[in-house]
This record gives sequence, C-alpha cells and structure tokens, in this order.
Amino acid sequence: MTLNGVLWPCLVFFPGSLAQRVRVEQEVVSYPGQTVTLRCQFPNPGETQLTQHSCETQRIRVSWIFEPTDADYPAKSPLSGRVSFVTDPPTLENPSIKIIEVKMTDEGRYICEYATYPSGNEQGVTSLIMLAKPKNLATTVRVNAGKTPVIVARCESSNGRPAATISWSTALNGNVTAPIETENPDNTFSVQSAYMLVPQPSDNGKDISCMVSHRTLTQPETFPMKLVVEYPPQVKIVGYDNNWYRGRTSAYLICQADGNPVPTTVTWRTLSGLMPEKVQVQENRLAVQNVDDTINTTFICEVKNSLGYGRDQISVFVREQPPPASNAGVIAGVILACFLAIALLGVLIYFLVFHNRRQQHGYRGTGKPAGAPYDSFTRLFGSAKSSKNGTGNNGNNNTPIYKGEVGLNEKTANLGMHPGGVALLETSHTHTAEDILLSREMDEVERKKFDELEEEDERYDHFGGGGPILQLRPHDDDLDDDMESQRDGSVISRTAVYV
Repeated sequence: MTLNGVLWPCLVFFPGSLAQRVRVEQEVVSYPGQTVTLRCQFPNPGETQLTQHSCETQRIRVSWIFEPTDADYPAKSPLSGRVSFVTDPPTLENPSIKIIEVKMTDEGRYICEYATYPSGNEQGVTSLIMLAKPKNLATTVRVNAGKTPVIVARCESSNGRPAATISWSTALNGNVTAPIETENPDNTFSVQSAYMLVPQPSDNGKDISCMVSHRTLTQPETFPMKLVVEYPPQVKIVGYDNNWYRGRTSAYLICQADGNPVPTTVTWRTLSGLMPEKVQVQENRLAVQNVDDTINTTFICEVKNSLGYGRDQISVFVREQPPPASNAGVIAGVILACFLAIALLGVLIYFLVFHNRRQQHGYRGTGKPAGAPYDSFTRLFGSAKSSKNGTGNNGNNNTPIYKGEVGLNEKTANLGMHPGGVALLETSHTHTAEDILLSREMDEVERKKFDELEEEDERYDHFGGGGPILQLRPHDDDLDDDMESQRDGSVISRTAVYV
C-alpha cells in the first residue's frame, strides 16, 4: 500500500492463530493523542527461510494484522495515514511499526506475522490498551426536609477507559443507588452514582464523601461534601427559670431559632396582644428591667425564613416573693461531715486496737518488755513513815502501799509479829496485785505468775517451823522500804534486808 510516496505495511483484517516464535511485547498501554510503537522481531531464524508476501503490487516480507476490540471490522483501516514502519526502509530483522495520534478506537490486538518456509507462518501478538483518564465530579443536591427518600448527593466519572468505580463514605443512614454506566462513541465510559436519604433538619451540614477509583489514578480521588437540607425555622424560648417575683431586676427571655435558609425576621408578642411597658425587645432578646404583675402573661416568639415560619411560647408566673433558699447544700454538708466523722472514728478505733494488741505482745508504756525484773507496774509496795521506836500504825514497822502510773493509792496491810521477832506480812487491802495487773491488761502468762506470788505469800503467812526466815530491818523515819516482786515469786527489798 503506497500513500504519498511512503511505504506502508500490509494490514489484513482477519484473525490468525499460529505458534508464536516471533518476539513482541504482550501489552502496550497508551493514551489518546500519543504516539505508540509496536515492536516485532524474528531472532535466530536458523534453517528457516523467509519468503516474500505480496500485498497488491509491493513485495514485502512481514504482514501486520489488526483485530479491533469490538467485533465490528471496518471496511477501511482506521489507521490509514497514522501508521508507518519504525525504520525506513523496513528490515526483516526489525519490522516494528508506530502509530501517531492514537485514538480510543485503535485499541485491539496487533499481530506481527512472518511468512516462513517450510514451517509456515510465525506470529507475535501485541495487545494495545487504550487508557483515558476520566473527569470526576461530585456535588450535593439542595433538598427540603421531608418523609420520603430523595437524592442528596451525586458523583460522576466521565470519559474514562476503562470504566471507573465509585464508592461512598458517610455516617448517614441512607442508600447508594446502582451505578449507571454509559459507553461513549469514542470507546470511553461514563459512570454515575447517587446517594439517597430521607432528609431531616438534623442532617443539614453532615459530612459525605465520594471516592472514584480508576486505573489511571495512583489512589482514589476523594470529594468531601456537606449535605444541604432546607427547613423552616425551629424556635425555642430560653431564660425563664420559674423564679420571676415582684421586684426582680434584669429578667430576660431569648428566642433561639435555627433554620435553612437563615431566618430573616424575629417577632415578639403576647397572647393578649399587648406588650407590657416594662418590656424591652432587642431582636431575639426580651428584657424586663423590673418585674411586676404586668409581666404575668404569655410571651410568643415567631421566626420566619423563605420556607415558612416557626414559633414558641412560654407563660410567665409572677410570684409574690422569691422562694425560700433551698437547704439542700446544708443537708449535703451535714451528710459529708457525718461521713468524715465516721471515717475518723474508724481510724481511731483501728489505731487503739492495733496499739492494744502491740502491748499484749510484750510492750508497755515504759517501753520495757513484759517480765522485766524491775517492771514499774510490778512495784507493789512503798515506804511508810515509822516511829522511832519501831512501831507504826497498828503496831507495824512497815506499811505496804502500791503506786500506779495513773494515780497514787495507798492501802494498809497488817504486819504481824511472829514469835521470835519474825515479821509476817499479811495483806488486808481489797485490791490485789493481780487486780492491778488485770487493769493494765496483762497477758495470761503474767497473771499466772502473780497467782503463784500470792500462793507464795500465803505459805509465808502460815509458816510454823524453825530456821532463819526473812527479817525486816527497821528503817529511819525518812527511809522508804521499796519492796519489789520478782519473776520467781520472791520479794526483794531495795533497802536493808538481812537473812
């Protein structure tokens, strides 16, 4: 085929399917308007002999066959005037071709075929993939609040190849319509998708996004939007605290309104039709400088926009005097104080119990362990003044006493004289040493020791045999007899004692 003195390859429009030994690229991707090269080689033919193939009057060695993507084969080549060999003149080793200003209709299979002898024809197939980057657009639809589903947003991908994929992202409780795909005359595709919702006033301004995915895009193209839902004004009066009384100052009401489009007018009036003289109206604010009985009425606020109007009303009751202050805070304070007192008492009880148990395990107020030889709580006898002739009260030369840490109590004891000048100690006081120890919360072992001490005292009281026994030496008037009981039951005088 000769066109303007240029050698063109022979393009035959019929399918072919032979063993592929010819080296070609399996797939070539291009965009409309570009120049694309389709390479073809027959390396190392060996013993294969290449023959010539006639195409009209020209004798060529290689044929190129084009199979369009659609099933319709045109009578005239769509590549006329846009295809040529890469090299001029073309060679058997490199019969590659190039196509300029490629179109979407150029997409298809391109077969490079060698005429060989004796094995027959050898083919290599290249698929030309035409891509078209789509134009994407997303918009919201202005709708009125209602009770039936309507389209609130649209997303469209136009003139793309292959067809794009559309998805939605939103927290709204709506539905996505089935995508509508349309094939254009230039073999591109357009895709449309919509989002439907029963619009409510609360949906106005909510977020919704459309995402378009396509082979020509490295990542989906995202279109964030906000819904537009129009509705009449929604009105609410605030500021009344049910505590308007005679003489109160700076009382006020505020008319809050929300609507789309934005409300244009705010009107205050009363149910009776007359506005009290002491009321001042400033747009959406109604102020009362001094409350009196004329304020005892119903106030109405009306708000309008292009879709309609909304209203709210509130009845004001004027009291004779302010209500008594609530004692809820006082009660709460008392309850809190009670809880704190209980907690403090619990901590104190715990401390006392812990301290008491610690004492029972062998520690006293003096810091000495129980059973020490000279424990201050075991000092049961003290000194008493004696007469110069050795006699004291009841004829005794010694008067036993006991002293405690919390006070001083003196108990007299009868000190009898045993024949032979032996002094015998007979206790006559009502409180024993064991009582004292019990009052100091001594443990069981210490009480047993003092039981043994009392038994030992009784044996001395009834002693009738001979032999030397404990003799008490008379003391001077200003010398005290400090007797102490020991752990083994004996009694030791810290003054003059002779055996």
